[in-house]
Amino acid sequence: MAMGNFPVLTAEEAAELIPDGATLGIGGFTDPGVPQAVTRALALRARALHDAGEPFQVRVLAGAEAGPAGDVDLAEADAVSFRMPFQSEGACRAAINDGRIEFHDEHLSHCSQQLLEGFFGKVDIAVIEASDVSDDGRVYFTAAIGNGPTFLRMADKVIIEINRRHPKRVCELSDILLLPLPPHRDPLPIRHPLDRIGLPYATVDPAKIMAVVETDAPSTRPAPRAPDPASRQIAEHLVRFFLNEIAAGRLPQEFLPLQSGVGNVGNALMADLGEHPDLPPFTMYSEVFQDSCVDLMRAGRLTGASACALTLSEDKLQEVYDDFAFFEPRIVLRPQELSNHPTVIRQLGVLAINTAMEIDIYGHINSTHVCGTQLLNGLGGAGDFERNARLSVFVCHSIAKGGRVSSIVPFCTHVDHSEHSVHVIVTEQGLADLRGLGPAERAQRIIDNCAHPAYRDYLHKYIEGARQGHIRHDLARCFELHQNLIDHGAMLPDLDLRQFEAVADDPWASAP
Repeated sequence: MAMGNFPVLTAEEAAELIPDGATLGIGGFTDPGVPQAVTRALALRARALHDAGEPFQVRVLAGAEAGPAGDVDLAEADAVSFRMPFQSEGACRAAINDGRIEFHDEHLSHCSQQLLEGFFGKVDIAVIEASDVSDDGRVYFTAAIGNGPTFLRMADKVIIEINRRHPKRVCELSDILLLPLPPHRDPLPIRHPLDRIGLPYATVDPAKIMAVVETDAPSTRPAPRAPDPASRQIAEHLVRFFLNEIAAGRLPQEFLPLQSGVGNVGNALMADLGEHPDLPPFTMYSEVFQDSCVDLMRAGRLTGASACALTLSEDKLQEVYDDFAFFEPRIVLRPQELSNHPTVIRQLGVLAINTAMEIDIYGHINSTHVCGTQLLNGLGGAGDFERNARLSVFVCHSIAKGGRVSSIVPFCTHVDHSEHSVHVIVTEQGLADLRGLGPAERAQRIIDNCAHPAYRDYLHKYIEGARQGHIRHDLARCFELHQNLIDHGAMLPDLDLRQFEAVADDPWASAP
């Protein structure tokens, strides 16, 4: 059977074309756009080969996560030897922390250029989800772009997974441009989040396409939880801050584009910010378009959004497709090199809001590693926005694990974002504006405004006992809270935990 000039195979037949040791470029970004059928079939093939005593592993390059098919099924089948640049599933996380998968954590805007420059070797096979493919090699993406256009250019061979769940018109959201390597680049003429500079498709040499697989796979993205009280408090602090910045003339009356990180906390913040009547309607220039964005766009609060993926639950994705005439002119999907591009973030004046796992008293941010060693999810695109935003905001709950963990600590055990690019920190306790402050002032403000009251005395006493210097630290005690957590299960073992309320969106809940 053939589709145009290309053979149509089952997912199992396509998986048979992938050899042991191959480097795969898997399309998609977070869950959307990940080719599910071929990836799951490949996991089953790996299990069968392992049961027969034969080796089988592949190197997996993706856009961000590779969805449950890539980061659960393949990982549980022991079919992955190398992974980049982000993951968020327990099976993949466990394999990385056990040393069974080598993981490269990378800024998402850097991936395409580094791939093209050969940092990760050659790509043997690209596996791409599409809504359609033409005989002359035009590939029309579905709900995510990611690194797909780069993989199509680099790969020796290509498998296209046509997902009929997505209407062919979904390609109208795409704005695809693959940038040449420096110095052969022109300025990017994106002056508004909805400006388009590319094409609604990527191209590939038709001779590379060795199989087309037809599927009807729904979204695997779970619906987000409703915002918890702590997230609503964080949003209230942020709204008040933004309104004060507008009143002071430091932000324009028409506001600026927002970016918000992926996940429940980011989704909740977008919902709460959008619902506040005093905040002007706004646009987004971000990585992901989440469930709350659908409602905000319908309400006229979100007037336009540029992203890399429709990171939507099945019901919300279907809502967009059912009213495509409304959403199509208001949404643009780009490759992650463009959705996260530093130049565009800087020239649009994006207000970046990202989540932290751990923040130290001087404003350094740990987003990725529990106690400095155990990978949680990965850096993702937070650094792309944090380093280039008009204002860089990091949010988190002040405590985790029922009060056993303080998110504000003397010294981060791993630093993903340095104090030099962090402007504002917000917890449910309050907001610390760090702009223009020296280290001592930053520490005072973070402890007093953002730390949970149960941990403030310890943090103040830590500074008092620390060695004098531009930045004060006691190197014998700076990781004392973390050592207590490892040894006793709580950062302050004698703390009465009955005073703490449970936090619904606890980033430590999936900690290894």
